[in-house]
Amino acid sequence: MAHDPASLDELFASLQAFDWGGDATALREIDAAVIAAHGDAAVRADLEKRLSALLGGSCPRAAKDYACRKLAVIGTAASVPALAAFLPDREHSHMARFALQQISATEAAAALRKALGDLQGDLKIGMISSLAGRGDAASVPLLAALVRGEPRIAVAAAEALGRIRTDEALQALAAAADVADPAVAAAVADARLAGAEAQLRHGRRPEALATYRALAEATAGGTTPSAKAVRLAATRGILACLDTMAAS
Repeated sequence: MAHDPASLDELFASLQAFDWGGDATALREIDAAVIAAHGDAAVRADLEKRLSALLGGSCPRAAKDYACRKLAVIGTAASVPALAAFLPDREHSHMARFALQQISATEAAAALRKALGDLQGDLKIGMISSLAGRGDAASVPLLAALVRGEPRIAVAAAEALGRIRTDEALQALAAAADVADPAVAAAVADARLAGAEAQLRHGRRPEALATYRALAEATAGGTTPSAKAVRLAATRGILACLDTMAAS
């Protein structure tokens, strides 16, 4: 559809009243406007402004969820404040962080990192997941500090470090190899295995071999299913490293 501010006014007025099960015609028209705005920065900025303004208004959750989905597609730093305001809100936090995870602007990652320090429980775990989804290297020190905290948070942080997989992230996991909680220790070991696999895949065999050997040594003699699984995976990793070294 062509960019017609008057038509968009009508569509966004309908969107403000939209609830699940209602007439979704306006949503389909806004979808089309978002697609048509590809490559037109001015039109995209106008749509972003309208969607961000809707988040600050009084309208059903369905309408705000829709706005978050569209901002995940066209959002920029300009929409970060409106989305970040929802991060502590249990009703809207999930969709807001989903949008922020997709927005490439550094301000979006900064908003997630700030919320990570401010929130607790499931909402904090959500921020950890989104930062991992972004591969946010700047969050590694924050995540590393959480690995020795409350077990549920620590498990999520360890998993996130294993997804980010920078050298700093893998070093943080190695430093946490002595955690006492069994669930956290298992998450750390799994994350280190994932990191070593990535290193091997990218030709960093000496680094991968060192991790595999450290994990094999740490689980030597362990009789729990978790220890046996880690030792088996580490042994296979060692053999894979040695085979590729011999072949090169």
